[in-house]
Formats: sequence, C-alpha cells, structure tokens
Amino acid sequence: MLKLSKGAAPAQSVDEILNTSGRTFASRLFGSQEFWITIAVLVIGLIVAQIAPRFGSASNLSNVLQNSCFIGILAVGMTPVIISGGIDISIGSVLGLCGVTFGILLHADLPLSVGIALTLFLGAAVGALNGFFIAYLRLPPFIVTLGMLSIGRSAALIVSGNQVVYTFGQAEAGLFALGGGKIFGIGNVVFALIASAVILHLLLRKTQWGLYVDAIGGNERAARLTGIPVKTIKLSVYMFAGLMAAVTSIFLVGWLGSVTNALGQGDELRVIASTVIGGASLAGGYGTAYGAVIGALLIEVIRNSLLLAGVNPFWQGVFVGSCILLAVLLQRIQVKEEE
Repeated sequence: MLKLSKGAAPAQSVDEILNTSGRTFASRLFGSQEFWITIAVLVIGLIVAQIAPRFGSASNLSNVLQNSCFIGILAVGMTPVIISGGIDISIGSVLGLCGVTFGILLHADLPLSVGIALTLFLGAAVGALNGFFIAYLRLPPFIVTLGMLSIGRSAALIVSGNQVVYTFGQAEAGLFALGGGKIFGIGNVVFALIASAVILHLLLRKTQWGLYVDAIGGNERAARLTGIPVKTIKLSVYMFAGLMAAVTSIFLVGWLGSVTNALGQGDELRVIASTVIGGASLAGGYGTAYGAVIGALLIEVIRNSLLLAGVNPFWQGVFVGSCILLAVLLQRIQVKEEE
C-alpha cells in the first residue's frame, strides 16, 4: 500500500482508488459487458448464417477473423489509453505513417529485421510525443491527438511523395510470408493479436503498471497524492498505443502487398468503437484486453453481415456509431445500478 509523506493529505490505497469490492464470479461474469458482447457475436453470427449461408463458409469466416485482427491489435493499444482516462484519435494516422515508412525502408532494400525495428521505434516515438504533450504539458488528449492525426497523415504524404509502394527489395518474400502467411491454417496476424492481448492482460492484471493505469483512470488526483508516477504512466500508455499501431502496420503491409497513403484512414472510429463496445469506460478506470478483441470482432461481424445482406456500405458508419452510443448507455446504466 502506498502512503503519503508526513504532513500530506490522508493517504489512500490503490484498491480504495479503484473501489474494488468482493463480488462473486457469477456476478462479475453476468455483470460484464464483455460477456454480453461475446453472446451478441455468437447470436448475430448464427442468425446471419441462417439468412446468408455464405457467412458461415470457411473462407468468409477466415476473412472476418483476419480483418478483425488489424482493428483488434489497434484496440489492444487503445485500451490502456482509455483506461487511464485519455483518448487517441491519431492511431489511424500513426498506422498510416508507420506503414508508409516501413514500405519506403524495405523499398530501399533494407533487411526485413531492420525495417521492423525502425518501424516499431517510430510508432513508439510518435506515441511518446503524444504522451509528452498530454502528461507533461497537460494538454487535453483530444486536442493533442487531433493535431497528431493531421500531422501523421501529412507526414505520410511527405515521406512517400504521394506514391504507391509495391516492391520491397530483398525483404519482399519474408514480408509477404509474415503478413499473408498461415500457421496450421490460421493467419499469422491472428497469433499476433492473441500475443498482444495476452501481453496486455498480464500487464494490466499482474503488474504494478496495470494497477497504476487503473488508478489514474479511476481518480487521477488521488493517484497523484498516493505517489503514483502519473506523468510517466500516461507517457507509457500512449507509447504502447503507438507501438501497437506500428505492429499493425507491419502485418497490414505484408497482407496487402502494397503501401498507399490511405492506409489506416478512418480506422480511428472503428478502434474507439471496438474498445468502448468491449467494455472500456470512456470515463476511465476500466477496460480489458479481451474486451478490445471481442469488440473488434463484433464490429467486423456486423460489417461483413451488412455487405452480405447487400446494404449500402455508406450505412456502416450509422451502425458503428449506434453501437458506440448503445455501449456508453449500457455503461451509464451499470454505473447507476452500482451507485
């Protein structure tokens, strides 16, 4: 338990900040948004499979899983940001910048390992820049990441010269094997998502860092008074989001086999939607890795179902936005019940 120095305000434990209480497993399970979203995915999938048999085909389910993984990895990166009470609407632009830079590096005939290392460093560095302005200069997360959204997209245009990159030098074979390859019939990106989610889960539930992230989102002032390094933790969550954007860009470039400036454009909404629908509270203080994954899967199932039903793609934003509003409404109802 962390205590304040002598003469300071009364100390609180991190558990008190988080307001943890003894609840049975059943109450936690049935009271979790993640559980009901999982049920929704299964129910929607079964209903759509009856209406449109193509939905249940192996090839279509593989596409649904593959497409959800890219948003899922981004949502895993977004989760600790939202838990800490922040937001990152630049994540799609960071993905685009990392993807374009990755393609340019490989096009210049750099080894695949070097290109990956530099791309991961770039993603973490952009995230650190966001975190610095938010944590140390205390600027609003929305404003900072809105600015980075524009900067990142413009930087991608500058780096690429507005050209499409579709040759990757000596790394081409390895890149395509990484992004488009499969192990036991399952795409590599699926394993990347699972690994990312497991790592985040362990960080959030088994480390002091995760406890601090929850505490900051629950009550930042109280967390600061207990001695938690709020600025450092905030910086780290945005670095993590940038790193996950870089990871996503590597697999996405390998899967697409080319790089365009439109990479990641518009993904911000789907990522935030996936995270919130998966149970993360926009007010901060709660979120899970599994919630990010299942939220991304629900978004993709809905998107795929609409396409198979012949619904105009322009309507997809309406459904995604409605899901966000519904998720926030459910959170508000749950909070009122607990109060």
